[in-house]
Amino acid sequence: MKSKIFIFFVALALLSCSRPSQPLPYGYYRIDIPDYGYQPTTLPGYPYRFEFADIAVIDTRVDNAAAVINPDEGEEYWLDVVYPTLNARIHCSYKPIQSQISTLGHLTDESIRMVFDHAIKADAIPEQGYTNSEARVYGVYYDLEGNTASPVQFFLTDSTQHFFRAALYYKCIPNADSLAPVNEVMRRDIRHMIESFRWQ
Repeated sequence: MKSKIFIFFVALALLSCSRPSQPLPYGYYRIDIPDYGYQPTTLPGYPYRFEFADIAVIDTRVDNAAAVINPDEGEEYWLDVVYPTLNARIHCSYKPIQSQISTLGHLTDESIRMVFDHAIKADAIPEQGYTNSEARVYGVYYDLEGNTASPVQFFLTDSTQHFFRAALYYKCIPNADSLAPVNEVMRRDIRHMIESFRWQ
């Protein structure tokens, strides 16, 4: 009796597996992005200001006095715009254009080199110029497509005294498909940051 029951269940199992299996696409975690607005930076003594998302915080990375005493700890007026809930960080650096080393051509070339260091992983690197003559803010915005470590980078200058550079990074393995909704938000925020950018 036991052998008949066993044969019945084996036959049932073999017959039930006759339908071909169907591969399923990869799934990604849902990323909820809350509604938010923008706020101005409050950075006394900094040579620039801009507006950033109010779901982000400013991390000044290094105290200005410490940068002067020990330049290895960081550069003066550098900061990060940190999105704690999105695991994102916009690294921002500033250089004055006032010495032989910090010429506009040198800083521009260095920024372009840093963008194209990601070319090995990028599918394309379209660039877009930016001009705000009234505020004397000029620059280039780079949108790095594909699984790059930094999907957006840009630099801004007044072409005589100031040079500002920023790059977006995530604290995770870069995957353009899973990060698509966050990338869309970050691109919008970075464009707002550029459009609201002013020299002090």
